[in-house]
Amino acid sequence: MIEHARGSARPVGRAFISRSVVMSADDLRRVLVRIAHEIIEHNHGAESLVVVGLQTGGAPFARHLVELVREISGVAVPFGLLDVALYRDDIQLRPVLEQSPTDIPIDLTDRTVVIVDDVLFTGRTVRAALDALADHGRARAVQLAVMIDRGHRELPIRPDYIGKNLPTRLDEMVKVSWEGVMIGEFAESVDR
Repeated sequence: MIEHARGSARPVGRAFISRSVVMSADDLRRVLVRIAHEIIEHNHGAESLVVVGLQTGGAPFARHLVELVREISGVAVPFGLLDVALYRDDIQLRPVLEQSPTDIPIDLTDRTVVIVDDVLFTGRTVRAALDALADHGRARAVQLAVMIDRGHRELPIRPDYIGKNLPTRLDEMVKVSWEGVMIGEFAESVDR
């Protein structure tokens, strides 16, 4: 679950070098509980919600949010996965990598959809997600939950639920995993 410029795949032959840990695993779990409570409060319950995780970085956090919302509200919220690779506006600039499947088990018409991703950067992945969601029905509303908002938006996209605002330089990388959140950069791998 590494996010970096333009959301491209991890560079081959390069390794992520962590410079600093900005959130621990416990911090990340607390953030997810807070976001689950915010989602329920903002929507006056969970009855009309559908949670959709963006492949691949947002998927595990979306799964966990669904469980937390169920524990807190008592409502089993439908869960889906969305691959936006073919909807990206930079598809001609980079190869399409092996896709993770889209699996949205219900029609989204008249539902409130909460898109979940690990890192929000330029906003282009979210724009692609909005296009992809339209193929699955006309949602009443679409909301965005991100674990990290690192700024540098290129499109007018704003998250509704944020784990942490983390201003970064353009050349920095952010790694979000169950171990926590780290900032670093990619370096050439020594084992070739």
